[in-house]
Amino acid sequence: MRPAEAPPPHLGPVVLVLLQLLLPPTSAFFPNIWSLLAAPGSITHQDLTEEAVLNVTLQLFLERPPPGRPPLRPEDFLGRTLLADDLFAAYFGAGSLSRRFRAAVGEVSRANAAQDFLPTSKTDPDLHFDAERLVQGRARLLTALRETLAAARALDHTLSRQRLGAALHALQDFYSHSNWVELGKEQPHPRLLWPWQELQNLAQASDPTCSDCEQLSCPGNLLDFQLLTSGYFGTHPLKPPGKCSHGGHFDQSSSQTPRGGINKDSTAPGFSPHHQLHLQAAKLALQASIQVLSLLRSRLGDRNFSRLLDITPASSLSFVLDTTGSMGEEINAAKIQARSIAEQRRGSPLEPAHYVLVPFHDPGFGPVFTTSDPDSFWQQLNKVHALGGGDEPEMCLSAVELALLHTPPLSDIFVFTDASPKDALLTNRVESLTQERRCRVTFLVTEDPSRAQTRARREVLSPRRFEPYEAIALASGGEVIFTNDRYIQDVATIVGESMADLVTLPLEPPILAPGRLLAFRVDGLLRRITVRVHGESVSSFWIRNPAGVSQSQEEGEGPLGHTRCFGQFWIVTMNDPPQAGTWEIQVTAGGIPRVRVQARTSLDFLFHFGIPVEDGPHPGLYPVAQPVAGLQTQLLVEVTGPGSRALSGHRGPHFSSVALRRVPEGTELGRAPLEPTGPPQRGLLAAWLPPMLLSEPGSFSLELIGQDGAGQGLHRAALQPCTVVPVLLEWPPWFPDPGQQSPAQPPYCQLLRPSGSPSQDLRQPQLPPHL
Repeated sequence: MRPAEAPPPHLGPVVLVLLQLLLPPTSAFFPNIWSLLAAPGSITHQDLTEEAVLNVTLQLFLERPPPGRPPLRPEDFLGRTLLADDLFAAYFGAGSLSRRFRAAVGEVSRANAAQDFLPTSKTDPDLHFDAERLVQGRARLLTALRETLAAARALDHTLSRQRLGAALHALQDFYSHSNWVELGKEQPHPRLLWPWQELQNLAQASDPTCSDCEQLSCPGNLLDFQLLTSGYFGTHPLKPPGKCSHGGHFDQSSSQTPRGGINKDSTAPGFSPHHQLHLQAAKLALQASIQVLSLLRSRLGDRNFSRLLDITPASSLSFVLDTTGSMGEEINAAKIQARSIAEQRRGSPLEPAHYVLVPFHDPGFGPVFTTSDPDSFWQQLNKVHALGGGDEPEMCLSAVELALLHTPPLSDIFVFTDASPKDALLTNRVESLTQERRCRVTFLVTEDPSRAQTRARREVLSPRRFEPYEAIALASGGEVIFTNDRYIQDVATIVGESMADLVTLPLEPPILAPGRLLAFRVDGLLRRITVRVHGESVSSFWIRNPAGVSQSQEEGEGPLGHTRCFGQFWIVTMNDPPQAGTWEIQVTAGGIPRVRVQARTSLDFLFHFGIPVEDGPHPGLYPVAQPVAGLQTQLLVEVTGPGSRALSGHRGPHFSSVALRRVPEGTELGRAPLEPTGPPQRGLLAAWLPPMLLSEPGSFSLELIGQDGAGQGLHRAALQPCTVVPVLLEWPPWFPDPGQQSPAQPPYCQLLRPSGSPSQDLRQPQLPPHL
């Protein structure tokens, strides 16, 4: 990124005041939360990144008052910790969810931490401002920022967040690994982000910089000079005579004269010889991180910057439409629902931030249409008509894959079709993509597999042809709903009622068995509960609340709520507030009906997995997309909503354990206790998942269990199931330096497996050709 000919973004008085509140008496630059076991009370790269994002988000909110609401006041945020939930409640209104924002920031912070674990980055001195490679380090930093901008402008926000995390890691390391703080500097380096300005007063190869230090703490080992230097780490490159080491337990160069080191990474002398200066280094790193984010905001504009970090409580909306000749009613239903969503949510915090439309037929699919303007989306949707075709199958999964690639994470994708997929070979790939993007896919199919077909067809169709839809819906947390043209417009109303701001309540048992009751738990934080029952063979059902009051399938108002019926699809909307406790559902059917219970709530959670690493440059958790069979794994949970402030108390809602269930059978694999970690107000929980719990590959669901403020059972399930994999190939993107030719294939991949070290290199000749 070549910034405009302007000075670095000015840190306003509000930001400067808040900086004093965000840094506790001790700070550090270890990767993430697990690192605190080695240096308790420290701030990590993850903390610095999240605090910087919150500061810039607050600045954006202060400068752009919310429409129809009073403007925010800086004094309302002084004297307390800055939290995403508080910011969103103040700006968008009480109960507004910060889940999407926190997920986007989590991507950035995990990409930041990964720089200390990936084989190609963890010991590269250019990526950490080590070994006096300050000019080269700045070049790599600016390259990462240029890539961040380019990816954001191309709407590849996942890639943009990855590159932003890498850039922030390098920037923050400059203040911990160099002697900028020791030189008495109290502001970020004024030239670091500006490529046309040379870095001055750099130590040369012949300049000695450090004296010998035998102790863990080395406060006076820097020689008396005014040159900028940084420490050498490990054996690449070798430390020349007279030069400083990085220092600490993992640095082999620190045992070579001059011994010791100068890093300010942590509170612990065993890791950081200049540990007494990490508060000053952390403050400067935070200010510099705010500068970078403010610079990105100015280059992208507020709208695109908000999209990069998902600064909105609203989910996005994606439609995938079959456009063959028999789809007239379905297309009209999609148009009606899109128009209804746009009109009902326009100008509100829940107005979709992004719209995606992908048509398909046979043999084509696409092109994809994306916009943030509801009117443009409506105009494009209005151009879609049912033309030609009429035979089965169609290119449905290719269109779903295209929609997933263009839909922001934590969004809903609705597929309207009356045909099975011609491209069923894509099923596994689309399943994986739904979990990577954390998007929920719901299929509205107006062709029931159990009844005779009326469409023209070239061949006899298998009764199992819709199984790819079932597999994708299960993997994504969505569902497949069969209906017919007569009811499609009514059934499609679930599009507006089932956006991603709802949670799906776990059922016990997860799969309905003949003659068994289904049970679900209601706590005091749930509102607008809906129960959906559908299936060709359903003859009757009833719902009973904890007080024993029942309501059957008859349409209209009942003692518990309002029932609507559209053919073989029932939806029951419960009266508010619902009674807390255990509810039951009884369904009578000839086959296996589908039951789903959803509700609106402000209490939800995000999660990710990590594998402890103790033999790298820093101790920490190496983030992994999925747990690996046989490896001890840590689950990190981030609670969103009111529970984030009262996790360790007894008056507010809190989660105490996590249950793992095999999918789709519902068999409980085991439970693990959840323990609060980090600052209580951050809503962070951790659980160790022992190898025996994740011993075999397969899918499982995560369910958090606890109590609400009134002592009632609290139950939340992850949107999508997770997968235990036998091995995990991590393939980070490779970015050449300016003028450097990209290799035909990436130079390495990372293998995680239980039989060896958590981190091993596989050289290119060992990789299969298709990789």
